[in-house]
Amino acid sequence: HQSISSPLIGMGQPGLTYFEPAWADELAAIMEWSFAHLQADDGGSVYLRLTTRPLVQPVRDGEAWRADMLRGGYWLKPPSPHVEAAIVATGALMPEALDAWAILVEDVPGLGLLAAVSPDLLHAGWQAEGAASHAAHLLGALAPDARLITAIDGSAGALSWLGSVRGQRVAALGTSRFGQTGDLPDQYRLHGLDADAMVDAAARLFA
Repeated sequence: HQSISSPLIGMGQPGLTYFEPAWADELAAIMEWSFAHLQADDGGSVYLRLTTRPLVQPVRDGEAWRADMLRGGYWLKPPSPHVEAAIVATGALMPEALDAWAILVEDVPGLGLLAAVSPDLLHAGWQAEGAASHAAHLLGALAPDARLITAIDGSAGALSWLGSVRGQRVAALGTSRFGQTGDLPDQYRLHGLDADAMVDAAARLFA
């Protein structure tokens, strides 16, 4: 279980770019980008929020995801055109997000799963470019009134703002307290971050 406010610090600190990868190939691409960014005249520092959790590595179909990932996020499970919902998850919560996706896609065919690898870059791009931003482009694949279930092991505010990009309803899952003891499944259940919590959040959005 990670610090609550560190994603918001990573997003709010000037001159710092924050990433929270889930998998090794994401981290490798981010490190390559970071070494160039650190030395660039207009570059800056890079903050990597990582986990020691062992994760099954994905089998990729090509390299198209890399460019989107280095702009902040990419569709791990691309949505069908104008689908009514998507899950947005970050970092170590991707296994829970994948489990929730597998449950929900039966009721919401074409459900998307967005890997928000850098909430910082997504947010900065949206602030600077608005409707032309990468966040707006990604969410433009959904129906205008699509619902978003966002999940991060940290402050829910790091992703909840995504609902403002296109005026979509959001169920934002995150942590608001700390100090509890237990294994990871117990902690995610306690804080409402497991797959069941994401399914319940989707049910509330469509109620």
